[in-house]
Amino acid sequence: GHHTENHHTEKPHSFFFPPLVSSSLRGLEASNMANPEETPNPRVWLTNELLNLDEAVKRVTAPDCGAIATFLGTTRNYFEGKEVVKLEYEAYEPMAIKSLEALIDELYKKPEFADVKHVVCGHRLGVVPVCEASVVIAVSSGHRAASFHACHWLLDELKAKVPIWKKEIYTDGSTWKANKEWDAPA
Repeated sequence: GHHTENHHTEKPHSFFFPPLVSSSLRGLEASNMANPEETPNPRVWLTNELLNLDEAVKRVTAPDCGAIATFLGTTRNYFEGKEVVKLEYEAYEPMAIKSLEALIDELYKKPEFADVKHVVCGHRLGVVPVCEASVVIAVSSGHRAASFHACHWLLDELKAKVPIWKKEIYTDGSTWKANKEWDAPA
């Protein structure tokens, strides 16, 4: 493949990867090890495209799982009393990918998530109109409790720690930009 070290605006799809040909996430992770800079990451991705829930579910589906919990965060039409037309997300991309990876690693190590088998998380960047999803999380586990809990935990941690910012665009033309829950590390 060609080497991509262009300016990040020229490659908005750098972290989006084609559908899995094999249903084995582990196989994909193994090929990832062989050539980390060429192979997109199977667990986390940032994209300017629509997020695909079915694709996320496929990536965590496994024969030893009795439960798959999913979460979609969607743009709503009102925020703090003002009508929202759309949201716009931007990220410090390499750092966002690294911190999402770190959170998933941390999740796997927690005793309360011992039953969790697979986790994936995708976040959309750029403009996300009302009713469309900005974040997708899918978690598979042997039994349902762990997957529900892990979904919830990962979303809260993502909002607190991952450098992705949201800009609200209102009908009156004004904007508001921040991620109220994210604090830059000191």
